[in-house]
Amino acid sequence: MKKWLGVLLAAILVLALAACGGNNNDSAEGGKDGKLVKLKVGASNVPHAEILEKAKPILKKKGIDLEIITFQDYILPNKALADKDIDANYFQHIPYLESQMKEHGYDFVNAGGIHIEPIGLYSKKYKSIEELPDGATIIMSNSVADHGRILSMLQEKGLIKLKPGVDKTKATVNDIIENPKHLKFKADVDAGLLPQIYKNGEGDAVLINANYALDAGLDPAKDPIAVESPKNNPYVNIIAVRKGDENRKEIKTLVEVLQSKEIQDFIKEKYHGAVIPAATNNQ
Repeated sequence: MKKWLGVLLAAILVLALAACGGNNNDSAEGGKDGKLVKLKVGASNVPHAEILEKAKPILKKKGIDLEIITFQDYILPNKALADKDIDANYFQHIPYLESQMKEHGYDFVNAGGIHIEPIGLYSKKYKSIEELPDGATIIMSNSVADHGRILSMLQEKGLIKLKPGVDKTKATVNDIIENPKHLKFKADVDAGLLPQIYKNGEGDAVLINANYALDAGLDPAKDPIAVESPKNNPYVNIIAVRKGDENRKEIKTLVEVLQSKEIQDFIKEKYHGAVIPAATNNQ
């Protein structure tokens, strides 16, 4: 009886040690005790959610279970972050984040820049900006945070001239001092509707954010008659988090992975200039 009892105890000990060994192996792949840490990130469908999907398996190896929550507009992702429904969001550039914090009192911070989406001027009627007629109507987003960006691009292309010294991220139509083609601006359209407005042939030209253009099947690198320069571009798309969360290990890891060569190369290869890695932005 004692002999059999000893054999049984030895077998139990071997199984226990094997189980402990298995837990140690899991811990190398996951979080504490081999469990993955859940991280919810809100994002626009394209390109943000696509980029996050590429990062997902890399994050899993680092112990993070990434859950991607997609949004169709620019308002709800920040509300969800403020309400703690998500841990971070990835859809907006720095000037937009700053305007939203000022307007809504959000206590957010920029945890890291990932990419740039050059905005484009599209036209069904004309093949170049030089062809735009006198009095042409330019349709653009109702997002005030994008107005300075759009007007700066039009100035860069020689269509208008803004007041000297005006902050390019805050310029408005009222800051135009020279408008030789007497361009008219329609700035009351939701950004998500701009691709359809372009396809409908409305106005003479439409300014469309690259993410909405991509989502609508357009090529932001080839289809526009003019594209914003990415050089020294302040409109870097970022990971935004609640103040203090930028120091969380999971958030730091998320940003590190998105800024890694593997993900930045993926952005270059997949979007062919329609989306540009922030690392190539000469700020």
